[in-house]
Amino acid sequence: MYALTAPLQDIGFLRAGDRVELSGIIYTARDAAHQRLIKLIDEGRKLPFDLNRAVIYYVGPCPAPPGEIIGSAGPTTATRMDDLTIPLLEHGLKGMIGKGNRSSAVEAAISRHGAVYFAAVGGAGALIAQCIKEVEVVAYSDLGPEAVHRMVVDRLPLIVAIDSHGGNIFRTGVAQYRDPSLEEALK
Repeated sequence: MYALTAPLQDIGFLRAGDRVELSGIIYTARDAAHQRLIKLIDEGRKLPFDLNRAVIYYVGPCPAPPGEIIGSAGPTTATRMDDLTIPLLEHGLKGMIGKGNRSSAVEAAISRHGAVYFAAVGGAGALIAQCIKEVEVVAYSDLGPEAVHRMVVDRLPLIVAIDSHGGNIFRTGVAQYRDPSLEEALK
């Protein structure tokens, strides 16, 4: 288990399958927010937060129940952001958190830019919310739960899904548990 702090510094030692606990400042963004961020980049305008070494969590948190700072905050499927990810990596994004595999183009860009993709456990949004210590909307409040939030997290449990060396648990995990005798029987 590795303890990491965001914004991320050296992540070159991480390998697909490593477990980490992430603390520090992360940002949330989903589809609509990504589109707006890309538009700002295309127009040469300033982004609402610094992408340099930043981590984006693909989440639209639920409203906070009484007495809490946030509701359930489970990951959304990362492939929904694949067409919008590469420009953010090109502008300094170092980490992404979501669930599910990424496209081959994003996987290659992660390697090319020395970044990392973390998997969070889907269905564990209420538990993940317990790791979120502060939250504030920093952009696009009109998007409601899908606005960009700045979050301070403490020991958020994650798995390195795709590392900066081309390792990918979605590929190696399947290969590890593939049963050749079953594949032969299904032919």
